[in-house]
Amino acid sequence: MFLQAKKSATLIEIQDLEALFNPLKNEIEGRIQEGEEEQDPAQFVKQDLTFASGEDLPRCWLDPDYRN
Repeated sequence: MFLQAKKSATLIEIQDLEALFNPLKNEIEGRIQEGEEEQDPAQFVKQDLTFASGEDLPRCWLDPDYRN
């Protein structure tokens, strides 16, 4: 799955989808999609990411108390 960094608009390939969907995890592992060579994995804060369309991530992926 690809997400986009809010500040730089860089595409990021998410490596661990379970961590993305887990609201208890604040960071996820991904790879920046730039250049011809595959980049090394890095940690990204979920709050700093959006869908490529610019839509925010669902609250249930970010907030463990989203039902309250």
